[in-house]
Amino acid sequence: MGSDYGDDDFEAFVAARGPRLLRMAWLLTGDAHLAEDLLQTVLAKVWPNWSKISREHPEAYIRKALVHTHASWWRRRWRGEVPHGELPDSVTSMDAYANVDLEQSLATAIRALPVRQRAIVVLRYFEDLSVEDTAATLGCATGTVKSQSSKALRTLRTLLPPTLATAGDRSAA
Repeated sequence: MGSDYGDDDFEAFVAARGPRLLRMAWLLTGDAHLAEDLLQTVLAKVWPNWSKISREHPEAYIRKALVHTHASWWRRRWRGEVPHGELPDSVTSMDAYANVDLEQSLATAIRALPVRQRAIVVLRYFEDLSVEDTAATLGCATGTVKSQSSKALRTLRTLLPPTLATAGDRSAA
């Protein structure tokens, strides 16, 4: 299994890149606790082979493992739950929590995407990977990344509040 070789490197990597990887896990799962579990599961799988993994592109390897582990969890998950449409006592006016509301709207919309589209959106737009790097991470063609990105963005535009959906759309101006 794991040895003492590379333990300090692994700890340094997790300390430096852990928050970004946790954010990616949260975007994939939509739940802080599940995100922590997902990242911890992946890091536990990676640690025994860290000396080999760390030689190449460890962050890319871990991102790929996050996507694949999340997809396997998602496939096994019971889908009978239906989230409630509105939270009680929601804030209706723009206030100090407006950004939190927008982030929650975006997170909810991203969770509504199919697993592959969600992974592509997270990798492309939140992890800022190129089409080629996203395709390599997911093990698919670049055309698949482009078409699924387009479908995902179209879906997000229908799910997001109009002010947020058109905020980055240049054609709306």
